[in-house]
Amino acid sequence: MLETIEFIAALRGKGSDTLSIDLRDLGIVLHLMRNHVSGRLTTMSSLATASGLSYGTAFRAIEGFVEGGLIVRRPRTTTGRSFSMHPSSELLRRWQLFNGHTHRLIEQMTSRGAQPVRKPADNMSAVIAPPTVLESKLALPRGLRLLVHADPTFMAMNALKQQFEMILGVPIRSKALSIDRLRDEIVQNGHRLASAYDLIACDLPWFGDMVRRNRLRPLDDLIAGSKMEMADFLPDAVASTRRRGRQYGIPLLSTAELLAYRTDLLRDAGLTPPRTTAETLAVARALHAPEHGRFGIAWNGGRGTALGHTFMVVMAAHGQPIVNLGRTPDGFLPEDTAAEHLRPMFDSEAAHAAADYLTELLAVSPPDILTMTWYDRARAYASGHAALAYAHTLLVNLFEHDPASPAYGKTGYLPQPTGLSGKPISPLGGYALAIPGNIAEERIAPAWAALTALTSAGAAKLFMANGSLASPRFSVNRDPEVQALSPVIGIVDAIARQGVLRAWPRPPVPGISALIGIAGEEIHDMLSGQKSRAAALAAAQSRAETVMRELDLS
Repeated sequence: MLETIEFIAALRGKGSDTLSIDLRDLGIVLHLMRNHVSGRLTTMSSLATASGLSYGTAFRAIEGFVEGGLIVRRPRTTTGRSFSMHPSSELLRRWQLFNGHTHRLIEQMTSRGAQPVRKPADNMSAVIAPPTVLESKLALPRGLRLLVHADPTFMAMNALKQQFEMILGVPIRSKALSIDRLRDEIVQNGHRLASAYDLIACDLPWFGDMVRRNRLRPLDDLIAGSKMEMADFLPDAVASTRRRGRQYGIPLLSTAELLAYRTDLLRDAGLTPPRTTAETLAVARALHAPEHGRFGIAWNGGRGTALGHTFMVVMAAHGQPIVNLGRTPDGFLPEDTAAEHLRPMFDSEAAHAAADYLTELLAVSPPDILTMTWYDRARAYASGHAALAYAHTLLVNLFEHDPASPAYGKTGYLPQPTGLSGKPISPLGGYALAIPGNIAEERIAPAWAALTALTSAGAAKLFMANGSLASPRFSVNRDPEVQALSPVIGIVDAIARQGVLRAWPRPPVPGISALIGIAGEEIHDMLSGQKSRAAALAAAQSRAETVMRELDLS
């Protein structure tokens, strides 16, 4: 009984300190926060009823919250006679602090003498609060229209649809497509007289082509008139969405392609984590046990886009991007490329070394490797059928969040194994939200308001808490609650700060989609035995040069 008394007393004290409200009014805050997190509408009368106070007292308290900036009262109709009630950003900030203190008190009470796992006090300020509602509903007839990719982040966005509809004040209509279908739909939308979408999700390497074809609207004027903190985003993610000094997208999710490995299998075999391609082959051979249903390594070998991406990033691990990008002191420059920097490099030493490496991997890969794509390789690793895997952090939730997976809690991560260059590199992947170039003029401002809300730090944290492990914001990746979701979050944040996570292995240059497709076809012919290495790379070089010559780079 004494423990409970002390707990309630401490909780009451923290409530007074952090919420800075009369605890008599706590029922108002509880109902408001419950509905905000659940995406349910709160009216003045429902809030007064839930408060536990008399109507007169409740209405006076609520008006005090509004005047004090703790409650946002948003018009529900154009007449302005009906309102909905929402927690302000300040109330959300205070509640987040109260939430953290409450968890610490619970840990201390339930530890029963054991050393409690406490959140460091100096990290409390780094905890990001949930996003608040816009003060005015978006002026978007027929609602917000989104075109997105079918991956965990956008699936999390869909799961949070009701909450974001409340935040934006309009219905959300979303179309989610696979990567190739998504690109085709963006291209088709660009041919329409008026865009069928307000926001589109664009893969980072596509920006060069999309901007050259005027399919995206520049955002510089909108950014200048906003409070968006571009410095909070991963620099290479921002650079990928920039073209000739102008910004065309805002990063929504950023992933790293890493090498995932089973720590228990390596330990039992007395092996060290591989850091080079030669070491990766050696470890994969040592752990390759097809008679037990386990193969050495999983990777993208499926014909077309999947294998094209693999070949491109393995070339980068050997020190050469797929085109002749200009060099910088720490790598290559993926933006503002001139014609001389767009020469295909399938005839380079790195391309030959990458082709040889993939050929050797065949012998220690699953039998369906030449049809394997992103999800397949992550699934093979998560199910225990592969000891190593090239894996995007976008999909590591398949084993990071599944206790039934043999890899759960037994996975280590490293940057891409290095080849000729010897320099660690992790290709940056991900998507950015963009506004179509042919959007109707009257929809630009509300579309930008929606884009700002969906790419905010609060929204990114919501996506992370609901299945995604791919935030492009430093502040979100440093949030202690986010870092507790998976060790991979801290790893990605660290390699980004170390300059290992880079955009140039998947450069956003004109013609890149065609080059990826060519690599995915010619290298697949090589791996399936239809062509020799020399013939496949020569054909890829010839086809790629034809594509790049036909580009209008003016």
